[in-house]
Amino acid sequence: MAAVDVSSAAATITAALPSSRRCPSQPPNQIRILSKPSSSTLRLSLNPRCSNLAQNPVPKNAVVSKLSPLELLKSSAADRYTKEKSSIIAIGLNVHTAPVELREKLAIAEEKWPQVIEELCGLNHIEEAAVLSTCNRIEIYVVALSQNRGVREVTQWMSKMSGVPIPELQEHQMLLYNKDATQHLFEVAAGLDSLVLGEGQILAQVKQVVKTGQGVSGFGQMMSGMFKQAISAGKRVRSETNIASGSVSVSSAAVELAQMKLSESSFADARVLVIGSGKMGRLVIKNLAAKGCKKMVIVNRTEEKVNAIRREMKDADIVFRPLSEMLDCAAEADVIFTSTASESPLFSKENVERLPLVSQGARRRLFIDISMPRNVEPGVSDLETALVYNVDDLREVVAANKEDRLQKAMEARGIIQEELNKFEAWKDSLETVPTIKKFRAYAERISSSEVEKCLSKMGNDISKEQKDAIYSLGMGIVNKLLHGPMQHLRCDGNDNRCLSEVLENMRALNRMYDLETETSLIEEKIKAKMERVQK
Repeated sequence: MAAVDVSSAAATITAALPSSRRCPSQPPNQIRILSKPSSSTLRLSLNPRCSNLAQNPVPKNAVVSKLSPLELLKSSAADRYTKEKSSIIAIGLNVHTAPVELREKLAIAEEKWPQVIEELCGLNHIEEAAVLSTCNRIEIYVVALSQNRGVREVTQWMSKMSGVPIPELQEHQMLLYNKDATQHLFEVAAGLDSLVLGEGQILAQVKQVVKTGQGVSGFGQMMSGMFKQAISAGKRVRSETNIASGSVSVSSAAVELAQMKLSESSFADARVLVIGSGKMGRLVIKNLAAKGCKKMVIVNRTEEKVNAIRREMKDADIVFRPLSEMLDCAAEADVIFTSTASESPLFSKENVERLPLVSQGARRRLFIDISMPRNVEPGVSDLETALVYNVDDLREVVAANKEDRLQKAMEARGIIQEELNKFEAWKDSLETVPTIKKFRAYAERISSSEVEKCLSKMGNDISKEQKDAIYSLGMGIVNKLLHGPMQHLRCDGNDNRCLSEVLENMRALNRMYDLETETSLIEEKIKAKMERVQK
């Protein structure tokens, strides 16, 4: 093979390439052309590897084909894309794979999820994306044009965003593909992957992913469908297995842990401070009241949420203090719960060291930090006057409760498999979408043509109402005739029709009506992605 430089048509061909596939040391007006010495027509190659082009002169009989961007892509090394379907990928860190010190560096605030989705979909090989970031996990779900390249791009993005080196990320990374990724999400929504088996709050967080993704272009058909099916799975598991009955949430586990560490005393005589009155803080307050804590101080930015909690829990003595008085309140507290969305620690080693001893003298001040990122600086645990526990320390509490729910978890997995089958059938049936669209367009063209012929024969005396009636008649006939074939091109998991039968029906219609749907979905997606890159 001989490699040469060609200047003509270079701009068109280079523009067709995503930026990541261009050779960094190669001028934009140079394209590698590979040919056999005996051939009079050269075959274009977009192999991105760099080489010294000057060593290979251009043959006099060289011919440059004028190819469309998609044809250029298909005839190049990028042809590998057209031989695989889009992949669903789940990638991230969770309580089972990574310590809290690493997870907090990648935590993403809920208000930033739409921005993150747009950033991820700006990567060369990512079509759709979704983010699930909680105190126990940071997981990113994507639909990728190329599985390996998609993983690499998302991993690089996570490293750049967090400052964590790629090798360290990979050491603790959860990485799942396609059906495994979908099953994992369904198990997360059902509470089977939580630190507390059967936890209820995670389902609300999965619902929030869908709510936040509405209107965000990167949260597309596949991500929306997958998360909605996950919510359905989570609801069924909780209603049909009672896996959540008697189980504890992260918040209640935090309260139980504090109760264990108080030893001789109890919440009835301990001075309790709760910082933050969001979803987690509200649950902490409820569980404290259930454990006998009748008086507590709540530090929050505003008093509005605290007042709402007061109205709901009339038997508890709840005192509000602004965030500016946090350290003064901490000086008077024996037990401190933190659950805010602050991106920097609220308690440093220095300011905790200056706090007076707790009321019981010899006992340490107890910090229960269930925030992500953590609200209590790690160095605080080095002090002899403080005990610090975070979400990873809750295992001690939940271990005793886990055995009682294992049987229910087995039942839950059967439900998840049913929901997974429904989703997979829906996902696979999307392959017939181009045929459905073209078949309907074909039928509507015939109807429109015949209606126009009919109207032309009827002259100009026909009223608008009569014309509308004739058009409606044509469309009604089309809809009736298409109903049966369309039903046999869909596979939603609710009948006995298997995917192979649906795909055979699709191929039969393509042959009979010459619908020319040989361009696969993946090729259409590549073309759309290239057009976005060029803009």
